[in-house]
Amino acid sequence: MLVTVRLPPGATIDDARERLGLAEREVDLDYGLVLIDPAEGLYALRVADEAGGRMEGEAGPYADPVIEPYGPVKRSPD
Repeated sequence: MLVTVRLPPGATIDDARERLGLAEREVDLDYGLVLIDPAEGLYALRVADEAGGRMEGEAGPYADPVIEPYGPVKRSPD
């Protein structure tokens, strides 16, 4: 699941974990902390499903579907 959090410029994933009260094991460290809106200080991070369920009142949780091409992949003639 994805959640959003407002943080100051230059925030780290540890800042987000602290703000949201999440343990390190509840956050996808490979996904990281993604800046969505610099003007608003809005970041997104991926959290474990059980952590996302506790995020009511925060922004999210949001679905995190796999993004893949629709239909057969066309190969170039090269």
